[in-house]
Amino acid sequence: MSDTSHLDPVIAALRTALPGLTDHDAPRFARAISVDEPYKPGPDAQARPGVPEGRLQAHRHVGRSVYPGVERDVQVYVPAQYDAARPAGLVVLQDGSGYLGPETNARVVLDNLIHARTIPVTIAVFVDPGEQGPGLPIFGGTNNRSIEYDSTDDAYARFLVDELLPDVLQGLAVSDDPRDRAIVGISSSAQCAFAAAWHRPDQFSKVISHIGSFVDIRGGHEWPYRIRKEARRPLRVWMQDGDADLDIVYGHWFLANEQMAAALAYAGYDHEFVVGSGGHSIRHGGATLPDALRWLWRDHPQVAAA
Repeated sequence: MSDTSHLDPVIAALRTALPGLTDHDAPRFARAISVDEPYKPGPDAQARPGVPEGRLQAHRHVGRSVYPGVERDVQVYVPAQYDAARPAGLVVLQDGSGYLGPETNARVVLDNLIHARTIPVTIAVFVDPGEQGPGLPIFGGTNNRSIEYDSTDDAYARFLVDELLPDVLQGLAVSDDPRDRAIVGISSSAQCAFAAAWHRPDQFSKVISHIGSFVDIRGGHEWPYRIRKEARRPLRVWMQDGDADLDIVYGHWFLANEQMAAALAYAGYDHEFVVGSGGHSIRHGGATLPDALRWLWRDHPQVAAA
């Protein structure tokens, strides 16, 4: 076995954050999140003079029927150009706090792209995972993230559509046309984003998947076969992964993403698969987020008329 002593501090931190990590998988996990990736947010993620800033509204949400009593933080971005007389587009980002962090700076990205009219006026909902739950068995933990994000059924989609979005978007004019609506996630929440759009293409037609966990956690490895065999949904899918992504007991993340991309191509989906030099992190996905948003909305009527 190769020497992993240089990863000892990372492994120790992982053991604290993820109790239950196996001796075999700890160094593999550490390697995949410790890759020195040559990416950082680009000009579209930097505040620019003359670009009006959207506002963030903080919400505390408590689940009712799908995840009863489960609490989470939600932040809603409303662009400066929002006009209640014209329903805005919508993008929902799972693991939302991470997308607001410095490696992605999604709020500033939205400010710049909306100002440049390369995407339509769009409201964004940054949703954190539920705080009370069983965690992920191999990693321990006490949150609801794995139940929500790794499951392949329609539960999370129902939670979004029937509970959370009506609550946090109350009083805002948002388009109900799925062509105006996107859903985004990273790792397990990328699997969640794809599953939500798959089950509810009447709500979301656009998907961004960053380092998606399409592996054998709660059935995510089955998606390539379902995509090939089941009726094609009206979805547009942007996928990103690093070539040194995770390889642990649940599967090989990069190979799983390659299988997803191959299945989307086979079934005739409008899709893009972007590969970076790196591991299981948001750095490459964050750097390419502006490209992903532009690609998703490249033929939107409001953009085409700009």
